[in-house]
Amino acid sequence: MAHANETTSPPSAGPAAPSGPVRKKTLRQSDRRGVFGDKLFSGLAMAAGIAILVLLAFVALFLSSSSGRALYSEDEGLIVGQFLQYAMPLVGGTIIASIIALGLAAPVAIGVALFISHFAPPRASRSIGYVIDLLAAIPSVVYGAWGMSFLAPAMVPVYRWLHENLGWFPLFAGNPSGTGRTILTAGIVLAVMILPIITSVSREIFIQTPKLHEEAALALGATRWEMIKMAVFPFARAGIISGIMLGLGRALGETMAVALVLSGGALTASLISTGNQTIPAEIALNFPEAGPGSERQAQLIAIGLVLFIITLVVNMIARWIVSRNKEFSGAN
Repeated sequence: MAHANETTSPPSAGPAAPSGPVRKKTLRQSDRRGVFGDKLFSGLAMAAGIAILVLLAFVALFLSSSSGRALYSEDEGLIVGQFLQYAMPLVGGTIIASIIALGLAAPVAIGVALFISHFAPPRASRSIGYVIDLLAAIPSVVYGAWGMSFLAPAMVPVYRWLHENLGWFPLFAGNPSGTGRTILTAGIVLAVMILPIITSVSREIFIQTPKLHEEAALALGATRWEMIKMAVFPFARAGIISGIMLGLGRALGETMAVALVLSGGALTASLISTGNQTIPAEIALNFPEAGPGSERQAQLIAIGLVLFIITLVVNMIARWIVSRNKEFSGAN
């Protein structure tokens, strides 16, 4: 029997903790590794940003240097007027097709995104969102083949009806196309192509709307639509504009779908007559036939430079609009 004055030894506490100087040294080594990692990541990020700017500068330099023969001739001197006479119809056709696509796609895309994020049941929301994402993965040549073989013939009776009933309006004047391959058909195909982009961006922004704002609006007696107007749209305004501008950039630069659908011709204000052409389709259809270093190739590169400038200006305007509207996002 153990004596009362015997004491039990405390259980072992494991290996002894490192002394003060050793622990400080370990912390200093960890700090050095963390600083090195931060500097490495910062350097890689900066290099990536500089690489994008350098690549953009090289593209602009190539387009500028290769398009000189389209603006200057040794025999005639400056021929800027001739080039503008060639370029303006193409610029007009590109802008018209893009505006048609944006006008048709943007309201539908915002409505679909709103339905997915706030009205559809969860299972239906996932299914519709999956289908929308699949639309963005379809190659443009497939859209072009669909527009040329199915949509264009189906639009011929519509164009005839528009001409007979609304022929007094300049957009529906002129002889309706017998093939349906018009700028309006190209705009519809482009609208289908940019619909997934605008829908996906808008949907993600709508989902990120603060729930407290939505619940507060409903608690104050607002209907669901009033809640969307007061809480969702103000918060998502900048994101919606960004999605629309992304879709516009896709419409401006689309090549194969427009080249297959549109039957090119002179610039016309009528949307149902044969005519008009876009810059990307003009380059795609004529560049293989233009000889290397020829004046025709320089002309096509110059019109590509015009498209480059238009796209750059559109993106700058988009950034300016977004920066003005992000000051009030509904969350501040």
